[in-house]
Amino acid sequence: MRTRFAIRLHDILERHFPERRVFLRSDRDTRFIRLRPATQLIAVAGITAIVGWAIVATSIVAMESIGAGNFREQARRDLHAYENRLNALAAERDKRAQEALAAQQRFSSALAQISDMQSELLRSETRRGELEAGIEVIQSTLRRTMTEREAAAKEAMRLATALAEGGVLPEADGNGAGDATVDFLSAALADAARERDQTLADAEAALRQAEEMAYELRLVNERNAEIFSELEDAMTISVEPLERMFRNAGLDPDRLISTVRRGYSGRGGPLMPVSLSTRGEVTPEAERAGRILNRLDELNLYRLAAEKVPLALPVKGGFRYTSGFGTRWGRLHSGTDFAAAHGTPIHATADGVVSHAGWLAGYGQLVKIEHAFGIETRYAHMSRIRVKPGQRVSRGDRIGDMGNTGRSTGTHLHYEVRVNGNPINPMTYIKAARDVF
Repeated sequence: MRTRFAIRLHDILERHFPERRVFLRSDRDTRFIRLRPATQLIAVAGITAIVGWAIVATSIVAMESIGAGNFREQARRDLHAYENRLNALAAERDKRAQEALAAQQRFSSALAQISDMQSELLRSETRRGELEAGIEVIQSTLRRTMTEREAAAKEAMRLATALAEGGVLPEADGNGAGDATVDFLSAALADAARERDQTLADAEAALRQAEEMAYELRLVNERNAEIFSELEDAMTISVEPLERMFRNAGLDPDRLISTVRRGYSGRGGPLMPVSLSTRGEVTPEAERAGRILNRLDELNLYRLAAEKVPLALPVKGGFRYTSGFGTRWGRLHSGTDFAAAHGTPIHATADGVVSHAGWLAGYGQLVKIEHAFGIETRYAHMSRIRVKPGQRVSRGDRIGDMGNTGRSTGTHLHYEVRVNGNPINPMTYIKAARDVF
């Protein structure tokens, strides 16, 4: 069976690959090489395999070349899109900066207007007190005049009654004193009439003046109410964004205000008395003014707190974000990276005290600033440090220059915010203040 299959296979190969001989002739001899069908089949298969491998390899190379070209083109498109996005972000940042500047100007204008309104309110309160005192004096004078007029009328009535009954005054003795009595009575009646007329005229004048003063007092109260409403609206517009900003930053506004108030608790004199009514009671206007003044004090405390919280950007010039806060390569990147030119100024983001200024391991040239409320900021990879440990700095002060020291792959600033030692995303504070400052 095996022999028959081999013979049949040999016949098939003979039909397609007949036996061939390749003669090799030299000067002295002639030789030949016998190519059997099996040998030819193996040679053809080998050549086919080599040609197929060459075609496949060429196709792969061509496809990789085409793919590499597409990848480079896609990379160029991505780079272009990234640049456009950076430009858009820069434009958005500039727009936000302009809006923040405009908001700060509106805030300053509101404070100035509040100060003017407060002065006007105090003047109105003083004028209202004077009007109330004047009304009290007029009423007292009117009561005294009416009392005197009634006493004079009673005396005249007594004299007239005595004269009608006996012809003489009770004190007269009838010895030629009748004429003197009549003259005295006539003079007394004339004086009483004049006093009555004068009293009536004074009363009418006092009533007119009282009406005028009441009208003026009503106008003053209406103006005070309008001023109060404007002040309350201004306080709401000014305070609510600050409260929202601190809440967005993860800070408790009440705790901030309490902490700042303890730090700014100095007192002095002279002290102005609370405005009282003529009955010794605290007026509603005084209570309303007190609430507005408390709100104004709260606004000032918010302003002081904002200076102590790192809400500003550490780089003011042109820059781009190169790495954000979060896990990177399996490790926590505890800050935000800002890339700019070598030597770009770096500024403190809040008021505080420098706790470290020098080299620190992978941070390179590092500045640490301790702020209020347990907050610390770090500025790493500097090329030059411009502050010293223990130095007090304010928001916006230049503390160093951008560099490439420590564990860094290029010129940039590594900026950190830590609360009670724990790293916090700095963009939380920066974004929270975007619509306020």
